[in-house]
Amino acid sequence: MAAGASGGGVGCGMAGGCCLLFLLLAVGRAAAPPGGMLYPRETPSRERKELGGLWSFRADFSPGRDAGFVQRWYRQPLRQTGPVIDMPVPASFNDITQDPSLENYIGWVWYEKEVLLPLRWLQDDLNTRVVLRFGSAHYYSIVWVNGVQVTEHEGGHLPFEADISSIVQGSPGIPCRITVALNNTLTPHTLPPGSIQYMNDKTRYPKNYFVQNIRFDFFNYAGIHRPVVLYTTPSVYIDDITVTTTSSESVAMVQYQVSVVGSTLYSLSLSLRDQEGKVVATGDGPAGELKVLNPNLWWPYLMDKNPGYRYCLEVKMQAQVNGALLEDLYTLPVGIRTIHVTSTQFLINGRPFYFHGVNKHEDADIRGKGLDWPLVVKDFNLLRWLGANSFRTSHYPYAEEIMDLCDAYGIVVIDECPGVGIKMPESFGNKSLQHHLVVMEELIRRDKNRPSVVMWSVANEPASELPPAAYYFKTVIAHTKALDPSRPVTFVTDANYALDRGAPYVDVICVNSYFSWYHDPGHLEVIPLQLTTQFENWYKTYQKPIIQSEYGADSVPGLHSDPPLMFSEEYQKAMLREYHSVFDKKRKEYVIGELIWNFADFMTNQGTTRVLGNKKGIFTRQRQPKSAAFVLRERYCKIANESSCLPPIIKSHTLFLK
Repeated sequence: MAAGASGGGVGCGMAGGCCLLFLLLAVGRAAAPPGGMLYPRETPSRERKELGGLWSFRADFSPGRDAGFVQRWYRQPLRQTGPVIDMPVPASFNDITQDPSLENYIGWVWYEKEVLLPLRWLQDDLNTRVVLRFGSAHYYSIVWVNGVQVTEHEGGHLPFEADISSIVQGSPGIPCRITVALNNTLTPHTLPPGSIQYMNDKTRYPKNYFVQNIRFDFFNYAGIHRPVVLYTTPSVYIDDITVTTTSSESVAMVQYQVSVVGSTLYSLSLSLRDQEGKVVATGDGPAGELKVLNPNLWWPYLMDKNPGYRYCLEVKMQAQVNGALLEDLYTLPVGIRTIHVTSTQFLINGRPFYFHGVNKHEDADIRGKGLDWPLVVKDFNLLRWLGANSFRTSHYPYAEEIMDLCDAYGIVVIDECPGVGIKMPESFGNKSLQHHLVVMEELIRRDKNRPSVVMWSVANEPASELPPAAYYFKTVIAHTKALDPSRPVTFVTDANYALDRGAPYVDVICVNSYFSWYHDPGHLEVIPLQLTTQFENWYKTYQKPIIQSEYGADSVPGLHSDPPLMFSEEYQKAMLREYHSVFDKKRKEYVIGELIWNFADFMTNQGTTRVLGNKKGIFTRQRQPKSAAFVLRERYCKIANESSCLPPIIKSHTLFLK
């Protein structure tokens, strides 16, 4: 949720020195790297070594933030370059120490980890390939292994990897030293965008003082946020798998494409197993389809007694290399489900689906945006307690481990890219557009096979009323549909229905509004009229189904007021009930979902309207319920248990997006 927010992270740097910072950020690729991005699973042909834990860490506090590059810190152990501290991975670095200058640091930080590799990984005659993979690191990363640069990546929320076989296999028995330079600076052309502002008034600011301005309302946490792993494959290996599914009453078809890298002489065999391990279909070759009789469909949570049903697709590759037989085996969970959008409905497996869910953030005390399993499992337990069947990955792709649980539990996902805060006119130019296209390629490459992902969101609250927004979103949405024709595409708007230049290109209208909060604050009585008018204007204009993708109010836990006053728990409850009364009327027509803002309180930049972050959560940041959580739980359970308000079930599942 942006809501016109802006803020700054404070740092110091010389204008000349920061040129290197921006130069490196500007070296982004014109296209996503070729190939797949399969999740690194252990199989009989693949091993995996986790690199989580403590890494050496050093922030570059030099005036230009460029000492690490000038002095080539990557050429020697980081501890030999100067003072280092321990830093947990995965985690954001901002809240780990007591150093306020690190809390709001902008610029380059350096991570390092030394690890010994198993000897069997390092023997060339075994035709083993060793890969270093990062689940994500925010925002721009450069990676060296033993002083040799192996990759760089722009973007803070998607995985990247490098084949390091040639480096490590030449030095068996020597520790593998992994060095990462990481920069969290945001510019008008990054995603999300931002800008650096130098404060040149020497009577008010120290020399070389600058701030990082952003136009989104969450803290710009930085660090290695997701797992870092080393994994192996044979030198000829399964590089990518793409699966799509169709179904009718008694038969499902699983279409597949498999790409192999390392040789053109290979064979492929495929087996699809059910949850009891029984083979239900087989195939061979790099492309084809598997026929499944009487399939168990993937259903959302609360739509079926067995939600989240997944088959296991085993793909086996065999190839001859220098007289030796190489085998690679990869297993991919597969959910069989269809999606179809009409002018008034969102259909999953031919049945109308109503999104009753939440917006979230990857955010928690101390760890920031770092992946934390206890927190992840707690959040899913709360989602199911709440009766939520869906969430949007506001406002960036979430960790693959979170997405795995969505697939397994039947939690439906609107998968959003980091296109939040696109407000400045320069962020709609060709440079920004090209990067946005790359991000969508990387996102779809990662999440294309997930049954939980039912729609792509290409942005949140952009300045879509600006003239360049028409071409920009027409291009991004067309590119997304070309990459994945099987899913609808949207972006989330807070623009006026009559001025929005991107809305003509979406399949589902997703609209954010905060009546009686940011508009007419304190006046709950305006909600019925304003919200009804909002829905009717959008539907009359576009004849497309509508999701209320954000609504809510801040509440300070334990603050009570009767009659309800803003920031009290009673006001948050009262606002929800006013919205719900309108939802109940319009979901009989064309409103297909409601997503509360927000699941839990979260950190933001400091500001006069934010007291230790955004308090619109129905749970506290520590995951304790506010009064509104019980209101929402009662509502969601009621919606899940009723059917009278839903249109008749469509029995045929052979529906496709046009």
